[in-house]
Amino acid sequence: MDQTLRSPRRSWAVLFAFPFRIFFLSTGLAAVLLLPLWLWWLLGGGGPAMSALLWHQHEMTVGLLNAAIAGFLLTAVCNWTGTAPVSGRALLVLWGLWLSARLGLLLGDAWQLLAVLLDLAFLPVVATLVARRVWSARQARQAPLIGVLLALWGLDVAFHWSGDPRFLHGLVLLGALLILMVGGRITPAFTANWLRLHGDDPERVRRRPALDIAGLVCGLAVVVLELTAWRGLAVALVGLLAALVAAIRLAGWAGWRVRREPLLWILHLGHLWVVLGFGLWAAAKAGLPVAPTAWVHALGAGAIGTMMLGVITRVAMGHTGRPMRLLPGMRWGFLAILAAGLVRVLAGLGVMPWLPGLWLAASLWLLAWLLFLWLYTPVLAAPRADGRPG
Repeated sequence: MDQTLRSPRRSWAVLFAFPFRIFFLSTGLAAVLLLPLWLWWLLGGGGPAMSALLWHQHEMTVGLLNAAIAGFLLTAVCNWTGTAPVSGRALLVLWGLWLSARLGLLLGDAWQLLAVLLDLAFLPVVATLVARRVWSARQARQAPLIGVLLALWGLDVAFHWSGDPRFLHGLVLLGALLILMVGGRITPAFTANWLRLHGDDPERVRRRPALDIAGLVCGLAVVVLELTAWRGLAVALVGLLAALVAAIRLAGWAGWRVRREPLLWILHLGHLWVVLGFGLWAAAKAGLPVAPTAWVHALGAGAIGTMMLGVITRVAMGHTGRPMRLLPGMRWGFLAILAAGLVRVLAGLGVMPWLPGLWLAASLWLLAWLLFLWLYTPVLAAPRADGRPG
């Protein structure tokens, strides 16, 4: 066993050497704890201060997604701008802010106001840390990411103020928009690099800036329309257009050529979930006989769950100086997360019984994230394999 792993104090220090370490580990822990808690409350085992369903929707969008976003963006922005990461005590305080909000929302009404304030303080701090690095490097092209962070925060504010789940649905759609922005940057780039290294033509990966812009505009329009609660054929056509643009964009990335590399095909399939989610959103707005929230599960459990797991397994290896490969056994985790999303959507659509489908989807979700924790906690808690800092 690595000597580092025998020293809890040193492992703890390593976890706060770079943002991805503690926040990716926290993402995995949240993923395996939040869902069983909700199922317990759903079956009558008590619950948090807010309703069990609203708590579940909030924590699976805000709580879980915020940890993954912080871990990725606060790490990636250092690479993009050449600036130093948040680390040590500053990172400990930031992580403590996220954790305190999660714990506070589990407590009674007496702690609710404090928990909400802590919850709403997190993303502005993350956005500020990202903005400072972007500003110092004069990289204006990163500014839209800061805008998305502030939009996520604004919808969380609106939810806490009103208690309306429509704002949580908007958060899910903004998560999909973030996939289109960040995933649309890294997925084709990683794919082209892989093709080049394996003797294939990287020019097979085609990126069209006009499609990138159109996809973001359509995705933003879907967010706005969801918040307005408008329905009808015209609204549905916007969702259908968003799905179509995302599909054409994805097809240009030649994902079938990287079918031998799980760290890449998982990213392509995550984008495919976005296409399906927009399509289901459009069907619901058109009044077709589909469950009105089936798209929420396609984008939440499907797209966001898949992309989170795909990205953090890649970053965990690349940013710890290890070979860029999936650890043995984690392929089952990828298959499980994809199956979890599929089963949850099918159960939501009524294709399979709701309660058995819910239990099966939850079991597959837990399998995926437990495998991640089992295989990647030693990686996240150990120093870089190449001896470099971070």
